[in-house]
Amino acid sequence: MAKRTDPHRWRRLLAITGSVVLAGAGITGIRLGSAAADAVPLAATAGCGRAPALNSGTQTIQSSGQSRSFILRVPANYNSNNPYRLIFAFHWRGGTMNDVASGGSSGSAWAYYGMQEQSANSAILVAPQGLGNGWANSGGQDITLVDDIMKRIEDALCVDPTQRFAMGFSYGGGMSYAIACTRATVFRAVAVYSGAQLSGCSGGTQPIAYFGIHGISDNVLNISAGRSLRDTFVRNNGCTAQSPREPGAGSGSHITTAYSCRTGYPVQWAAFDGGHGPGPVDGCSGCEDGTRTWTKGEVWRFFAQFGATTPTPSPSGNRLRNEASGRCLDVSQASTANGAQLQIWDCHTNANQQFTQNGNALQVTGKCLDAPPNAAAGTRVQIWDCNGGANQSWVFNSNGTISSAQTGLCLDVNGAATTNGSAVIVWTCHGGTNQRWTRA
Repeated sequence: MAKRTDPHRWRRLLAITGSVVLAGAGITGIRLGSAAADAVPLAATAGCGRAPALNSGTQTIQSSGQSRSFILRVPANYNSNNPYRLIFAFHWRGGTMNDVASGGSSGSAWAYYGMQEQSANSAILVAPQGLGNGWANSGGQDITLVDDIMKRIEDALCVDPTQRFAMGFSYGGGMSYAIACTRATVFRAVAVYSGAQLSGCSGGTQPIAYFGIHGISDNVLNISAGRSLRDTFVRNNGCTAQSPREPGAGSGSHITTAYSCRTGYPVQWAAFDGGHGPGPVDGCSGCEDGTRTWTKGEVWRFFAQFGATTPTPSPSGNRLRNEASGRCLDVSQASTANGAQLQIWDCHTNANQQFTQNGNALQVTGKCLDAPPNAAAGTRVQIWDCNGGANQSWVFNSNGTISSAQTGLCLDVNGAATTNGSAVIVWTCHGGTNQRWTRA
């Protein structure tokens, strides 16, 4: 069951002390790239091709004459010849780097705002600690901290310098916006959750890819503040001005709008029916659930669209988690018999949830994911002996859906159900959260 947000708790954690002035697409999903080359690429940092000089865990660093700290996560099976994405994830007011790195009560599914799960070991992740659990950025000292951490990491590890990203919620969103203003030529994109201009905006005239997310009923940082931040980069990125649709109160939904912008500098805006929180869940007003939220999938697709020297791994031996339910694609009763049907179930590590990509086939328990030949919308999917047929060929689409190469119908949780045992069928593709799947 989704966790309901206590609005008073958010206010205690996130309220900003003192006087604050509030001022103001091609998307890729699961990538099925080939293995990275062994040679050190031309666009690489000093840490490439050398034994790693940093490990996952808490690190300390001197910056602006102070001892600061951050938590680092190095990808499993790190290869120093492969340049990785680098993602900074900033905590909220009253939060900590550990809250971000651990995922809090949602655990690893929400670690680094879900980027640990979504990146599938294709990114180096860092959660810095703010002074006084905030990001006042006095005299630019927090921007300097980011510069210092980045140099430390890139001297020690292999980073793709064209693939640096920043993200954060509330005060952390304000810090991410400050990076967009100040380091637009250094970072590729930012994602600002429920933010405002809280950490300054030195510069703020250059383009950078920008994704803003905000609740229509936010009573901590009003959505007007988020719109103002967005509009800065609508202008900078040469986007066609528009008034994006936003959901109505009580709709339990979100609407994501992609602007038409200068090539390479997209702007996206996602407004949701909810208040001040980074992990809203469609269909569950007031809920905060890092396992089930749609935000992590949309932010990852926004970041991943820019490509990387190190490809995102294919879903080889991975679970496929449904975005709407937070549950995983599962062979019912762990059966290995032909005709065993697919469902969603709480995610676990058993073989009946481990899918291996083999060409366009998805193999599980020695069988292939199969839709009966020329299956109509509403037909249950099953497993069957692998035969190389078109009905066993699946396409990973740019919006996170998975479609049959034979019929064009998408894997779909029937009726948008979210409970254990809900049937998985093929259905006309519409891109809803019950049709979107991510590696887990």
